[in-house]
Amino acid sequence: MSRRPHAPATALPQSLWQCSDRAANLPGIRAWLEASQLPNAPPPIELDVTSFDGLGAGGRQKYDAAFSANTLHIMGWPEVESMFAGLDGVLQADATLAIYGPFNVGGRFTSDSNAAFDVDLKAGAPHRGLRDIEAVDALARSIGFGAITDIAMPANNRCLVWRRGTSS
Repeated sequence: MSRRPHAPATALPQSLWQCSDRAANLPGIRAWLEASQLPNAPPPIELDVTSFDGLGAGGRQKYDAAFSANTLHIMGWPEVESMFAGLDGVLQADATLAIYGPFNVGGRFTSDSNAAFDVDLKAGAPHRGLRDIEAVDALARSIGFGAITDIAMPANNRCLVWRRGTSS
């Protein structure tokens, strides 16, 4: 979840942006969204990546895209795996998936700042840490997604984008 969840909804007003997060974070997200008054950003819904039960219409809602920012490195790897398994059930056959954040490439840090960030993450909680692009890509492929782009972003972050049904 972005610190400004309304930013994508502002940039893409033709799309409906359904924010989700853990229950403890929903009041803050609600406040941001209420302040933004965007017609394409309904109130956030609760989501625990270890259980997609109840997401949307009793778990039956299918989405055409999913976007997650700065999340994979704060979750344990089993939670990352669970998130991708859950996405498999809630994304449409031709869905797009975009993940933003810091990543390792080939098991190596892409910058000194990312290496230092990884040390800080693990000092706070040992299950946290930067994820390898290849491992995340394997999870996406396991649920039918093919990579369509890898965009370098500021502060040594990346935006990885996949599309279901695309082979690459």
